[in-house]
Amino acid sequence: MNVSIGDRLRYVRTKHDISQRELAKRTGIANSTISLIESNSTNPSVAALKRILAGIPICMAEFFTLEPRAEQVFYRPHEMLEIGKGNLSLKRIGNANYGRSLQMLKECYEPGADTGRVMLCHDGEEAGLVLSGVIEVTVGNERRLLKAGDSYYFDSRTPHRFRCVGPEACEIVSASTPPTF
Repeated sequence: MNVSIGDRLRYVRTKHDISQRELAKRTGIANSTISLIESNSTNPSVAALKRILAGIPICMAEFFTLEPRAEQVFYRPHEMLEIGKGNLSLKRIGNANYGRSLQMLKECYEPGADTGRVMLCHDGEEAGLVLSGVIEVTVGNERRLLKAGDSYYFDSRTPHRFRCVGPEACEIVSASTPPTF
């Protein structure tokens, strides 16, 4: 089986229920670097990989010899991995999928929740459907208020941001490719 280091790292990290941020804290390696490795945008040095694996913990030999288990097909709400924090919930659908090329999230923004002042930007595409509430979505220089039934689709290399501006929580089901979490 020919599997990339990034896909293998993502599999091992999620198998141990560790977020990229948590792994970054444990290893002292930037979250953005771990993300770049997992998206196969860069390859780590042997020393960096060893440090990352120590944060999981898993040894190098086990990392390169493990075989992914059979894919889980169906998920109950409690089986989705929470990768958000505070008043922003991001639950990943398909949390144990090895080498996946699509990421789906159930997102819940409490009133005032925001992805941050610094706009997000990464390789790939994103699409989403607003299920409830009102969300302000900024993509490049465009800003729109979206409500239940509205949707979006954009090239995620364009800087973007999400902010709940309504008096109630906003729920979205989104997909992106390649996975960033």
